[in-house]
Amino acid sequence: MSAAPTCRLGCGACCIAPSISSPIPGMPHGKPAGVPCIQLDPHLGCRLFTHPSRPAVCAGLQPSTDMCGSHREHALHWLSRLEVLTAP
Repeated sequence: MSAAPTCRLGCGACCIAPSISSPIPGMPHGKPAGVPCIQLDPHLGCRLFTHPSRPAVCAGLQPSTDMCGSHREHALHWLSRLEVLTAP
């Protein structure tokens, strides 16, 4: 049995590609798809990763082989495509 995937250092795709409709500290109206979250640090890590003010949608998004693939560009493409497919 293999371990579950973990976040790839220097990726940040899940903090850029999807839209987030709930408030984020510094972004009270959430963020549009394709816009980096204000909480994304210069190394593409989440400043709120372990903080209670991290939006539930962010905490619920868990890395997977399908989503993350083998490189950052795969993750950005996969999440961007999911955003399009689930848009109202």
